[in-house]
Amino acid sequence: MAMVAAGQGAGKEAGKTQQGIDAGKYVRYTPEQVEALERVYSECPKPSSMRRQQLIRECPILANIEPKQIKVWFQNRRCREKQRKEASRLQTVNRKLTAMNKLLMEENDRLQKQVSQLVYENGYMRQQLHTASVATTDTSCESVVTSGQHHHQQNPTPQHPQRDANNPAGLLAIAEETLAEFLSKATGTAVDWVQMVGMKPGPDSIGIIAVSHNCSGVAARACGLVSLEPTKVAEILKDRPSWYRDCRCLDVLTVIPTGNGGNIELIYMQTYAPTTLASARDFWTLRYTTGLEDGSLVICERSLTPSTGGPAGPPASNFVRAEMLPSGYLIRPCEGGGSMIHIVDHIDLDAWSVPEVLRPLYESPKILAQKMTIAALRHIRQIAQETSGEISYGGGRQPAVLRTFSQRLSRGFNDAVNGFTDDGWSLMGSDGVEDVTITINSSPNKLLGSHVNSSTMFSAMGGGILCAKASMLLQNVPPALLVRFLREHRSEWADCGVDAYSAASLRASPYAVPGVRASSGFLGGQVILPLAHTIEHEEFLEVIRLEGHGFNQEEVVLSRDMYLLQLCSGVDENAVGACAQLVFAPIDESFADDAPLLPSGFRVIPLDPKTQDSPTVNRTLDLASTLEVGSGAAARSSGENSSNTYNLRSVLTIAFQFTYENHLQESVAAMARQYVRSVVASVQRVAMAIAPSRLGSQIGMKHHPGSPEAHTLARWISRSYRFHIGVDLLRADSQAGSDSLLKLLWHHSDAILCCSLKSSPVFTFANQAGLDMLETTFIALQDITLEKILDDSGRKVLCSEFTKIMQQGFAYLPAGICLSSMGRPVSYEQAVAWKVLNEEDSHHCLAFMFVNWSFV
Repeated sequence: MAMVAAGQGAGKEAGKTQQGIDAGKYVRYTPEQVEALERVYSECPKPSSMRRQQLIRECPILANIEPKQIKVWFQNRRCREKQRKEASRLQTVNRKLTAMNKLLMEENDRLQKQVSQLVYENGYMRQQLHTASVATTDTSCESVVTSGQHHHQQNPTPQHPQRDANNPAGLLAIAEETLAEFLSKATGTAVDWVQMVGMKPGPDSIGIIAVSHNCSGVAARACGLVSLEPTKVAEILKDRPSWYRDCRCLDVLTVIPTGNGGNIELIYMQTYAPTTLASARDFWTLRYTTGLEDGSLVICERSLTPSTGGPAGPPASNFVRAEMLPSGYLIRPCEGGGSMIHIVDHIDLDAWSVPEVLRPLYESPKILAQKMTIAALRHIRQIAQETSGEISYGGGRQPAVLRTFSQRLSRGFNDAVNGFTDDGWSLMGSDGVEDVTITINSSPNKLLGSHVNSSTMFSAMGGGILCAKASMLLQNVPPALLVRFLREHRSEWADCGVDAYSAASLRASPYAVPGVRASSGFLGGQVILPLAHTIEHEEFLEVIRLEGHGFNQEEVVLSRDMYLLQLCSGVDENAVGACAQLVFAPIDESFADDAPLLPSGFRVIPLDPKTQDSPTVNRTLDLASTLEVGSGAAARSSGENSSNTYNLRSVLTIAFQFTYENHLQESVAAMARQYVRSVVASVQRVAMAIAPSRLGSQIGMKHHPGSPEAHTLARWISRSYRFHIGVDLLRADSQAGSDSLLKLLWHHSDAILCCSLKSSPVFTFANQAGLDMLETTFIALQDITLEKILDDSGRKVLCSEFTKIMQQGFAYLPAGICLSSMGRPVSYEQAVAWKVLNEEDSHHCLAFMFVNWSFV
């Protein structure tokens, strides 16, 4: 028999409603009664009073239980569930902390060894310099200093005799050397590791992330805990195309078993170029998989070159051979399940073969860390959470299917940017101006799949795919901010006629090639429907519905809604070295799992700022012209605005794909070329507007965080709240300055928003929680009206309370539902509205605080 204390509250929630119940009274529930209550709890954990009374009526076995006791049972049940979840969470956190502590101890040991080595080298150098200064007539001083520098240089490349390609013993020798060198990087001092900015270790972090300093090539290292067994982790990591978005193909050409239960693989891998202005890279490597005595699994890999020995790799045109220095994965089993992973990526991308302005892309260990090292760890964590059932997506689609869509969008965009000849791409003649490149593919089966021929994508007259692409250099524009703006304000750069043309390729009836209008925008609205996102929200998949409105009765295509499948990534402004990307492809209403995708979009990659000849002027440049002008112009540009402290450059790559019929090829090419030029002009205009030095003055955002207006507003909001309601909104010291108030307001856990006092109030300020709730940015905040985020009941409540707010100065609004800018419903327990008064006690704006909000 189950016995529940009816008079004992489980936590705060139960205590609120049991004050009138006899503390000594107990209710004994039979198993049948508990089963009936559990059934209701699984459907509705917090039933209303009417639902509880209905439950008693429907279940005669509960007739002897008072409604108050039923209420208490549900309160206790919710508290037990909450305690169970909390206990499970604490166990997980404890396990993470234990594993993280072990990692930190190992890292501390490595750093101590490194310090000892540096102290020794420092003493050696002092001794040599002292000896050289005493022996002034000794001409070998220069050689002494030089030898000391060589001694400190990391990762010298050893020269090995050529191994016999047909002799497995020779390859095993390379494998064992690779293993030793990899382990010395993963857990030793072979590379000077520096912790990556913004990647602090902790129980909720992805792991410990470090990048190389002063070594040949670029290297990154990650250590993290995942809840998958080592063999499963190894299987995922070896399938590099599934998580490394820049991997075009990976072919295992030879597998040789080794006596210790492992194997050696000879691998040929091709990777995409990130922009249109550099060649893609390929690798010819040896991969060694083996186990260690402590039960750990190791997968290590290195390039086979004349210096390392081994057989020569397959040649490939249009690719630059890059070198992978000893890299790999150390996977340790953890007590209680799961694995501790050490990842090392160390490559030399031959940066000297690319234009100087692009070299930072190939010399940045931070970009390598984001693209490969962190991507691998994130992918494994994503798989682990999907496997455990912690992640569930709506729409009836499995996470693996949605992940496949993300991979297809990314791969399709990379294919368009690179335009490989073996995929069928060929260059089309230009119109005399080289700013936009046009490539065509008259046999796109390899890209889209053989099933596309039977679809409506190509007519019986024959056709293909056309891609228009361009690259440009951006100055002082954060990539994340630019991509967020492009995502949220499609009408600022997109053309409705071109969208309709792209959508028509999926329908039976073709649509005429549009003419691009200057400053045209989509006549209808844009609705973003979320599909899925990764754990840390660094990438999300969504469906965009473009609401169509025809120009006239004949243009029925434009009067229908159109749909895009969209992938957005890298929109976290704090992620160092992250590439920001917005890729989309038209889909039809059926949205089949095997639907053909023709991705287009934008990619913005940050360039590490230089200290000397970096241009800092607030403008965007065509990258091709920058390459032609050279560093002299860059130096001159630097002098134009040397006082500018925000010095960030990035490369923007734009690629748009269209289908065409053979007889319309020239018309589609002309349209595509003109369209990309109009998009480039729009992006330049946007980039100028959102550059930090101009932020506010160009777009009217007076209350951007950090501005003097924001500090003043924070003081007015806080003072007005206390004046009207009688309590402090922000728990600050009475002597705290406006800077402290603004920080407290910005980091307040509840969403605080301000809107204008107009007939149609528009939002003018929001703290971080407010921006998160509205799913927007400061750039887009001014486009959102109060009426737009409230549902019908919310608008009715506000209308009924508005007079009270204006007379009394404030009002409490009941729990309700509002909508984010993306159309997602947000629930809140209570809202507070109050008038914000300025220094003259005049009405400045209206403030709202949404308490305990969460996405439904």
